[in-house]
Amino acid sequence: MESKGCIFNIQKFSTNDGPGIRTTVFFKGCPLHCGWCSNPESQAQKPQILWDLSKCIRCQQCIQACPQGAIQFHSEKNCIHFDLKRCIGCGTCVAKCPQEALTLEGEWKSVDEVTRICLQDRVFYEGSGGGVTLSGGEPMMQADFAAELLHRLKQEGISTAIETTGFAPASVFHRLMPDIDLYLFDCKQYDCQKHLAATGVPNDQILQNLKTALQAGKDVIVRIPVIPGVNSSLEDAEGFCAVLRPLGAKRINLLPFHQFGERKYDFLNRNYQLRGISALHESDLTAFRDIFVKNGFDCYF
Repeated sequence: MESKGCIFNIQKFSTNDGPGIRTTVFFKGCPLHCGWCSNPESQAQKPQILWDLSKCIRCQQCIQACPQGAIQFHSEKNCIHFDLKRCIGCGTCVAKCPQEALTLEGEWKSVDEVTRICLQDRVFYEGSGGGVTLSGGEPMMQADFAAELLHRLKQEGISTAIETTGFAPASVFHRLMPDIDLYLFDCKQYDCQKHLAATGVPNDQILQNLKTALQAGKDVIVRIPVIPGVNSSLEDAEGFCAVLRPLGAKRINLLPFHQFGERKYDFLNRNYQLRGISALHESDLTAFRDIFVKNGFDCYF
């Protein structure tokens, strides 16, 4: 029986998720809980509802329509609350909302469905050296679906890439590796305890998986989201170099902190931990980048 995956977006004509023109498939579910995440709707591994407070007129038709009793109105906060454990992502409330204040993020799709969408742009991949990128969330959390999709794409001659946190059991990492051409491998902290504090998980398995990919001769770009107060000091840059150099990493892509996902936290009725923190720009990180270059890395923004 063909597995199904929970997908929250399939973005065509992407140029930031690997070489050439690509289709990026966004998986729901992530084992990390980074306070700066720009896709917080990706963290839960199931469909969920986003609520736009600015559009809502508090008519409560969604509450009446929900077959699971998963929606409550909190009068003291004048807001709607969605119980993720009860919600089955049926979208009944979304269809009932007269103001279009609700959106459903995430849909269960088959490998055939996703492959068919990806193959629609084969001519653009071939003409640009592009392909398909699995992103998220963390695609390896849906290992069966990711493995089937990657294998199908490779059978079709499509170049594949994965944007990954690297946090996955070694067995899953090894299973997917033969059908992945390029790893866009996030490295958020070099220190295990600091990584645990910032993301909710340690980084020992992440670094081991990174080492596995590099030793296997895979094409790997290590991506470092540079976050104020988390990993943005010059000492942090030295720390990254000391950890990544022995693993054999060569290419480093620095991703300056931005606030693009802030409003999504409001839609999810969640607190955004970095609210009010100024975005970083390439010009802010010149000295940070220079440390990687001096240590022999090909480091770029």
